[in-house]
Amino acid sequence: MSDTHPRAHAAGDAPSGASPWSGGVSVVVPCYRSEGTLADLVRAVVPALAALTPHHEVLLVVDGSPDDTATVARAVAAEHPAQVVRVVELRRNYGQHNALLAGVARARYAVTVTMDDDLQHRPDQLATLLAPLADPRTDLVYGVAVDEEHGAARSLASRVVKSALAIAGVPNARDVSAFRAFRTDLREAFSHVTDPFVSLDVVLSWATTSVERVPVRMDHRSVGTSNYTVRGLLKHAANMATGYSVLPLRLVTMLGLAVSVLGAVALVAVLGMYWTGRIQVAGFTTVVAMLGILSGALMLSIGIVGEYLGRLHVRSMQRPAYVVRPEPLATSALLDVPARPASAALSEHP
Repeated sequence: MSDTHPRAHAAGDAPSGASPWSGGVSVVVPCYRSEGTLADLVRAVVPALAALTPHHEVLLVVDGSPDDTATVARAVAAEHPAQVVRVVELRRNYGQHNALLAGVARARYAVTVTMDDDLQHRPDQLATLLAPLADPRTDLVYGVAVDEEHGAARSLASRVVKSALAIAGVPNARDVSAFRAFRTDLREAFSHVTDPFVSLDVVLSWATTSVERVPVRMDHRSVGTSNYTVRGLLKHAANMATGYSVLPLRLVTMLGLAVSVLGAVALVAVLGMYWTGRIQVAGFTTVVAMLGILSGALMLSIGIVGEYLGRLHVRSMQRPAYVVRPEPLATSALLDVPARPASAALSEHP
């Protein structure tokens, strides 16, 4: 089956082959206004990880939360052995995906899992999420909810975001979820990224198209409200469409071509009406002809300029020219390797 299409697995099915978590599992949790849920989440995640592999860690990335989330994170980290639960505290709020990037940069083990901090992502579904990675051809897995856990407005906004991700070139964007598992070495494709509007799903798409989806059970949020409002999701969608795609500029080019064609057709029609004597107003033909020519030329010129800007925009993203898939034994080398430095914009805390 082509790598560009997801290969769905039934919940709980694990493909044959080596354990996908033999090199250890790092769980990254971006934390914002989660003082009421964080302790329960960590106390459930750590035993679930321990049942899968002795090599595991949980990274709590506190994204400049204005409440006591950082205090709770440090307290719950103190309840566990050193390096099992680690706290990364950002100096201010950078956004969920930037916080994820900070955590991924510090992950020590071969597989990285991302989870939300609101208890919607169930720790007992980790084995199900990780199972497809037993296939060495699979690099990235999204856990897709069996039942929709959001309201109608939020679900519609989420679909808009996924459409924007598709515009940005993310394969299988409809399956994108915050509950993900991927091979940690994929971060080499985006280690240089310092974009304040970064999307983890977009930069992961730079590294691989070997993506799968797996149905998982999720819980409804029982504490607090989501920090992602409908307005926030729509803003995020706009950032994805304009920040990682040149499609809007291409639309301007196509519009310029269309206006040019319409201008030429209008010019021929007006001249025909003038020559047959159907236009009696002096100067009307000249005005219409000039408007048709100039409007078409201007729109076409804008479209051409847009094409050049689009190429500059693509180069500014610094997408990797290529990413080499490591040899099978190389993946396990990530085990117990200290975290690589984070990008400059996100390395304010060691």
